[in-house]
Amino acid sequence: MSTLTTLRGPARVVVRQHRSTLRAAGLLALAGLVVVIGFALWASHLIDDFEAGSCKASGVSGPACDQRIVDFNGSMSLFSAVLMYAGLVVTVLPGIISAFVAGPLIARELESGTYRVAWTQSVTPARWLAAKLAVPTVLLVAGVTVLSAVLAWAQTRTATDFTVDWFDAPVFGATAPVVVGYTLLGIAVGALTGLLVHRTVAAMAVAVAVTGTVMGTLGAFRSDLWPLRTTISTTDGHLDVPLDSWVVDIGRITASGDRLPTDVCWRGASEAQEARCLAERDITGMFVDHHPPSHLWPLQLVETGIVLALAALAVAVAFRVLRRRTV
Repeated sequence: MSTLTTLRGPARVVVRQHRSTLRAAGLLALAGLVVVIGFALWASHLIDDFEAGSCKASGVSGPACDQRIVDFNGSMSLFSAVLMYAGLVVTVLPGIISAFVAGPLIARELESGTYRVAWTQSVTPARWLAAKLAVPTVLLVAGVTVLSAVLAWAQTRTATDFTVDWFDAPVFGATAPVVVGYTLLGIAVGALTGLLVHRTVAAMAVAVAVTGTVMGTLGAFRSDLWPLRTTISTTDGHLDVPLDSWVVDIGRITASGDRLPTDVCWRGASEAQEARCLAERDITGMFVDHHPPSHLWPLQLVETGIVLALAALAVAVAFRVLRRRTV
C-alpha cells in the first residue's frame, strides 16, 4: 500500500474537521483575487485612456488638463496602495498559517485528548501527524502561489511614476518562491509548537512569535544574502546605477578608499567651503552599494533555501518529539 493511500483516510478526516475554516479561507482568498484583478484592469484602462488623451500626448496645459493629471495621479497612487496592502497581507500569511496549524490543528487535539481516537483506529502517530500537515501544505502552497502570481501580474499594470519597487518588504515577501518557503516554515513551526505546547491559545501565540521572529530577522539581513554591487562615480560625478536598484548605502569616498557620510562636507556650507572641505579630506567621488533588479532572483533563492532548511529541521524535530511522546 502506497504512502498516498495510507494518508487518504486521515486526510479526509482533517478536511471534514476543518471544512468550515477551509471554506472561509478559500472565500477570502477568492475575494482578494477579485479585488486585485479588478483594480489592475481598472488601472490599465485609466493608463490607456490618459496616454491617449491630449494632456499626455501634446503637453497641453490648462485647468482641465491640470485636474485630469491630478485625478490620474490620485488613481495611480490608490492602486499602488492597494498593491502594497495586498502584498502585506500575503507576506503575513505564514504567521497566520503557523497559528492555525499550532492551535486548532495540533494543540487542540492534544489538549482535548481526541488524538487518542485516531491512534486507536489503526492510525499510527506518524501517519496522524503526516495527514495533519499534508492537507494544509497542499492547499496553502497552491493558494499562496496563485495569490503571488496574481500580485506579480498586477504590479505590471502600474504607471511608470507609481511603480511598486521589487525590494519593498510587502512586495519581496509576497513573491514566489520566498512566500512559498515561509508558508512551509509556518506549517512546520506550527506543528512543532503544537506538539510542544499543548494549550491551544498558548501554542498559537508562540507559533506566531517564532515565525514572525524568523521572518523579521531574515528581512533585516536580506540585503546581505547576496553580494552587493558597488558603483563609484566618474570624474564628472555620474553614478551608473541601474533604475529600480535597491540602494543599500551611499556616501563619499576618498582616494585611499575610505568611506565617509554623504553630508560630511555639507552643513549649510557655501560651494567654496564645500570644495575646500572635499579637497582637504581627499574626497574623490561618491559610492553607492546597491542590488540591481537582476539580484531579485538570487536574493529570493538564497532566502528561500534558508527558510526551507529551517522548515525541514522543524518537521524533523516535530516527528522526533511525537516519537518520544508515544514511547
